[in-house]
Amino acid sequence: GGGDGGTVYVAFSGLQAALSVARPAVASGADVFAPVGLGGDAAGARAFPQLAAAEPDAAAAGERVAVQALALRCFLKLCGSPEFQMLLNQIRGKAVVFTGHSLGGAIAALAALHYLCISSLSSSCSPSPVLCVTFGSPLLGNEALSRAILRERWGGNFCNVVSQHDVVPRLLFCPLDAVPVHVIIGMQLQQWPGHTHHTGVMTTRVVDAEQEGLRQLIQAHVRTVAMEQKLVDPESRGGSPYRPFGAYVLCSPEGAACVDNSTAAVQMLYATFAACYTRGDTTSLEAAHSCYGDLVLKMPQNLLLKRHLHAMDVLASMSNSNYDAGISLAMEASGIGSEATEATTARYWLKASKRAGRSPSLNCAGLSTRLGRITPCRAQIEWYKASFDADMGYYDAFKQQRSPKKFGKANIYRLKLGQFWDGVLTMLDNSQLPHDFHRRAKWVNAARFYQLLVEPLDIADYHRNNLHKTRGGYITHGRDRRYELFDKWWKEKGAFSGTSTGDTSVTATARSKYAGLTQDPCFWARVEEAWDQTESAQAEHDVAMLAMKLGRLREFERYARELVESKEVSIDVLAPQSSYTRWVEEWKKLLLRDEARTASLF
Repeated sequence: GGGDGGTVYVAFSGLQAALSVARPAVASGADVFAPVGLGGDAAGARAFPQLAAAEPDAAAAGERVAVQALALRCFLKLCGSPEFQMLLNQIRGKAVVFTGHSLGGAIAALAALHYLCISSLSSSCSPSPVLCVTFGSPLLGNEALSRAILRERWGGNFCNVVSQHDVVPRLLFCPLDAVPVHVIIGMQLQQWPGHTHHTGVMTTRVVDAEQEGLRQLIQAHVRTVAMEQKLVDPESRGGSPYRPFGAYVLCSPEGAACVDNSTAAVQMLYATFAACYTRGDTTSLEAAHSCYGDLVLKMPQNLLLKRHLHAMDVLASMSNSNYDAGISLAMEASGIGSEATEATTARYWLKASKRAGRSPSLNCAGLSTRLGRITPCRAQIEWYKASFDADMGYYDAFKQQRSPKKFGKANIYRLKLGQFWDGVLTMLDNSQLPHDFHRRAKWVNAARFYQLLVEPLDIADYHRNNLHKTRGGYITHGRDRRYELFDKWWKEKGAFSGTSTGDTSVTATARSKYAGLTQDPCFWARVEEAWDQTESAQAEHDVAMLAMKLGRLREFERYARELVESKEVSIDVLAPQSSYTRWVEEWKKLLLRDEARTASLF
């Protein structure tokens, strides 16, 4: 630990966790490693609100975030203790390093995720630095968890150290019904043989034949996942739902290499494991899983001294580029020698990983260029809007196709902008953009400006073609997916920054003039609904139905008046011939008529 402002280290023991769940875990078999959806677990949803609330990810086959049952059970038991809550209060505001070995590493990762969740929800102070370092930890969650962590920008907070020989970090790539639960639990308990009789779980060493069978099982299934590069419909394939997240440091007696994306992590977990057993390594499962202390202590010496002369030989022999030399050194450090069967494949994977990691950023830079090119279309619609501000406003002008030449151009620009933003969302759905793209202020603000400017024209087009009569109201039945997503981005931006961005909110500083664009993108759809309700109320003879309809209209009138008074609308809303101005006049007539009807009853 440290003093105020210092770094605090919080370590979790896999042994303690195994002791607490050993007997029921072994009795229930592979069920202890079955994924548990955070959204469907009340305690899990409270501990990880952002992750539990994450919507199904299209790129993760529509999965919801799920984590390993055994680790979640251990963490929630710990999280409910007064001691843990006291610890959280003590470390708040400090730099924290969560760490753990084996099952303790999985619990440490959940503790780090919990701390990140509660810290990001607190607006009282800026988030404190958090790092989670695991050693030989089993896989924790599914692909949806991995992607949710990337979207929250937490991927860099996790570092997983994995030994070349260790089966535990690779075991959950196997079908869950083939996972020998007693091996994982037993390897935890081997560290404390004196307490075996309290658990009822035998901790005898795994025999050689069983070791070899387990290695072959793991190698076959990790290879399958590595070759596929992603888990496609794991249920039908009989494979595992688990995926890695965060950075992976792959250690061997020769040094260490780091990869920082899940695809490369899976591939290198296979390549390093296969390489050590290809050359006939006979390290026992227990020794491979308990070697991390020695590996960490020897790593600096291996990196700086032992490999120095050989590194120079490698660099001298690589005539192509320093990049190729770096790939070779990374392979050597992770334990994949140039003579290994997997060397060529591993080299290709590392290069592909580098390109894949760079592609989303390059695509984002390319989008910035395209955004600049499409900006004139936006400027033309702004000019179109300004040309009708003093008369009827651009919403009504577009709906009525006033000035056909101007309308034609504005419509083309509207469609071009829509195609651009649909293309952006397609790239995002296909993982061609950074996972935190929707959190980047430049793109959230650009999407919001586009939405406020162009969605009124889409509403006008919807009503001009009478689609509200055949499909239903625009907000419920006619709104494009992009606008719903942009609404979500904008609200998340407000939640992330601790400011309000709701459609009806008044800005912290009162406006001195009307907004350039009406801050409710669906304002005109609400006006159209008010017109329909007004016409219905005018024809209504039933007193109870009339009162209900007038109540709804009063709610809209109050909402619209607040927007106008706070100047959250553009000046075109108040244009003499705008739909809103004409509706206000019609509303006043309806109220007078209702007052006269009420007076006549008395």
